[in-house]
Amino acid sequence: MSQAPRRKRVARVAEVVQSTRLTPHLVRVVLGGEGLAGLPVGEFTDHYVKLLFRPSDAPYDVPFDVEQVRAELPPETWPVTRTYTVRSWDAGAGELTIDFVYHGDEGLAGPWAAAAQPGDTIQFFGPGGGYAPSPDADWHLLVGDDSALPAIAASVGRLPAGRSARVFVEVPDAADEQDLVVGEGVELVWVHRGHREPGTALLAAVLAADLPTGTPHAFVHGEAGFVRDIRRHLRADRTLTPEFTSISGYWRQGRTEDRWQAEKPAWNAEIVAEEEPLVAG
Repeated sequence: MSQAPRRKRVARVAEVVQSTRLTPHLVRVVLGGEGLAGLPVGEFTDHYVKLLFRPSDAPYDVPFDVEQVRAELPPETWPVTRTYTVRSWDAGAGELTIDFVYHGDEGLAGPWAAAAQPGDTIQFFGPGGGYAPSPDADWHLLVGDDSALPAIAASVGRLPAGRSARVFVEVPDAADEQDLVVGEGVELVWVHRGHREPGTALLAAVLAADLPTGTPHAFVHGEAGFVRDIRRHLRADRTLTPEFTSISGYWRQGRTEDRWQAEKPAWNAEIVAEEEPLVAG
């Protein structure tokens, strides 16, 4: 039996509406334009898009066909993909808001966001996603670094009424905290990274926390190393069940996104193998 042809992914084109420095290390970009019409965002609070950044000397412009570029041009001219969580989607205005972690000239997406001007264009695939706070949980646990802050902020706004929650967010320092509106029973803890390795302070805060009893719905995302350590703690010491968790390494220190995505399946397989004795016990 012959297989059905693979469906071609079509990238959307968005236009920059506004770029704003929210904190010393966070830039908010609002995207709009006709290319966002009918964007299926809203079911999840961890929706993400895959932005396509062209090399500065690319011999093509927006819009472009990604598959055609990769088939006809040398690899050094191909667009580079960076994955970012949707902070919010205003369907009425047709505006998509994305927050970018910014460390000066370091990286690709952060400098682009800081320099973005109204009318600039960018292509993206998506959205994807799979998490939203469950109304069936007794309480909620949200843990992440600044890369997960957009998803955590969106999730805080969707917590079921009457449910308690513990929210831990690691940022460089107090200047990078945001004004998040939290409901009654929601405890928000800002953890300052300072000069420590990403996730070190966050892990310590979660380990020391006095968490509620009952069945939680846990969302833990950010740098892969601390995500792994917190996952081990939650499974071994807090006896969280995998069915009620959304845990993933958004990024890994010392890796580009392309390299990390290539390594991630093996990394996840190692973690699952480590947890098998916990499940058996």
